[in-house]
Amino acid sequence: MNIVFMGTPDFAVPSLEALAADSRFTVKAVYTQPDKPVGRKRVLTPPDVKVCAEKLGLEVRQPESMRSPEVAQEISDLAPDVIVVIAYGKILPKEILDIPRLCCVNIHGSLLPKLRGAAPIQRAVIEGEEITGITSMRMDVGLDTGDMIETLETKICPDETAGELFDRLAQAAPDLLVKTLISLESGTAKFTKQDDSASTYAKPLSKEEAQIDWSQSAQTVHNKIRGMNPWPVAFTEYKGKKLKVFESKLSPQTGKPGEIISTSPAVIACGEGAVELVSVQMEGKKQMPAADFFRGQRAVKGELI
Repeated sequence: MNIVFMGTPDFAVPSLEALAADSRFTVKAVYTQPDKPVGRKRVLTPPDVKVCAEKLGLEVRQPESMRSPEVAQEISDLAPDVIVVIAYGKILPKEILDIPRLCCVNIHGSLLPKLRGAAPIQRAVIEGEEITGITSMRMDVGLDTGDMIETLETKICPDETAGELFDRLAQAAPDLLVKTLISLESGTAKFTKQDDSASTYAKPLSKEEAQIDWSQSAQTVHNKIRGMNPWPVAFTEYKGKKLKVFESKLSPQTGKPGEIISTSPAVIACGEGAVELVSVQMEGKKQMPAADFFRGQRAVKGELI
């Protein structure tokens, strides 16, 4: 089966590796986002999928837009049986969706129709979902609205971060993808229409929404801290500076919202309940255990954060 693969972040890498290692598939080309400046020094950095594809000796293409006739013609010349799309980050026009002999297949990081959109894994954690998964679907012109083919469910652990869940689902995706491709080739794939009335939208994360509101419940705060890790990372203000919070746990203690109930362990009261901060980073400093940070800051019980 001839495959054109489209993906950008590390979430797509295990699936690309699996296709390249399986003799039943031939990856004709890999499409990924253009290299982008990263960090304070704005170093031009290739996407994870590009790095992987080059190590595998695969042809890499990085068009700025997928809407040019030239790109559509390039893909058509590759004569793909299937186009596989995993977290590519670009919308494919109908001209490209219609190219493959079988269809375009997308692996999406949620149990559709819930959490369509750009950040399904992070939003599942932020919204306190207990179960999520991945879905393979036949793509259409809508945003994650195509017919579902295969699904895989998994429980979200109480303290699991979005990054940890991201990694687990990325490792589960190759088996789901291969199962989907084999069923398409054999003609045994079953297509299930999505219930649009049950759909929800997972909007992209923003740095602005990462600020912790201590008046919210401990569970809500804990979910935000988990869901914002590894990016953009939840934060609060302490002594006039930004304090990033990477990890937390629920605590049975209570107090006024934002009150430091304990410094070792570092426990902060919320509108309902409290959270124990596990790992933090003051701006300009290194990440460290929260208890060590507050000890170094000579924080005192009863102080407001």
